[in-house]
Amino acid sequence: MYRGLEKSGARPVITADIGEISAADGIVLPGVGAFRDGMHQIGEMQQVLTEAADAVPILGICLGMQMLLEWSEEHGLSAGLGIIPGTVRRFPRVPGYKIPHMGWNSLSPEIPDHPLMSGIREGSYVYFVHSYYADTPRSHVLTSTDYINTFASSVTSGNVQGVQFHPEKSGATGLRILKNFIGLV
Repeated sequence: MYRGLEKSGARPVITADIGEISAADGIVLPGVGAFRDGMHQIGEMQQVLTEAADAVPILGICLGMQMLLEWSEEHGLSAGLGIIPGTVRRFPRVPGYKIPHMGWNSLSPEIPDHPLMSGIREGSYVYFVHSYYADTPRSHVLTSTDYINTFASSVTSGNVQGVQFHPEKSGATGLRILKNFIGLV
């Protein structure tokens, strides 16, 4: 992620320091792993992130996006940051589909002309690795993707965006999305 942000024109700083996060011009909340563990790891940063949501652009990536929501059903019901309404749900088991959803899949824009998706065409492919998806009101769905069911592959609320896919692993499309985020900062 760090190199992807650098290639996009940012000067990223990796930190868990609450003061540095509070002073940041923009925040990227990455994440890999389980929801409950992720929420436990960010600990005191929860308050800083929810306060920052009104002031600076935030981009949640993969688990980072999921943590932006109110709840997750992963390993029992757990509270998220509550910045974006909705619940993180497990993909249902359907014959012929593997869980996790892993690999390349396409994006369908749901909010036209959103700056995070500027220059991203209908059907652009990005790289996913996830077993859970965001179930959020349609008004917060920035892009959708079909796998088992149609799910929010990216979400938005004010200054806060989240992508379920990994932009740093998504070639030119992913780098464009990161550049678009840097342009919001």
